[in-house]
Amino acid sequence: MENFIFDCPVETTLSLISNRWKVLILRDLMTGKKRFGELKKSIGSISQKVLTTNLRDMEEQGLVTRKAYPEVPPRVEYELTATGYSLQPVLDSLSAWGANYQQQCRKND
Repeated sequence: MENFIFDCPVETTLSLISNRWKVLILRDLMTGKKRFGELKKSIGSISQKVLTTNLRDMEEQGLVTRKAYPEVPPRVEYELTATGYSLQPVLDSLSAWGANYQQQCRKND
C-alpha cells in the first residue's frame, strides 16, 4: 500500500480515488455489500473489464474486500474496508459541492 503514499496528502487521496469509476464504486458500496452485477448495473456505462480492473486496484489499495463463494454459478461480493468507509466524508463533500454547482448552473440558464 506504500505505493499510494505521497508527500502531499491531497495527492495521496487522489491516487486512491483517481477516476470517476472508483468514486462511483465507493458511492455504491457505502450502503453495503454488492455483487459484481449489481455494481455494473448501478454504474451503467462502465465495461466489465474496467469495473474488474478498478475493483482489483481498490482491493490492492485496501479500500475493498472481495469474497468469492464456492457456488455454481460463481458468486462474488465486494464490500468496503474500514479504510474505504473512512472516505464517506470525502464523498459527502463531493456530493454537496456538486449539488451546489448544479443549482448555480440552473440559475444561470
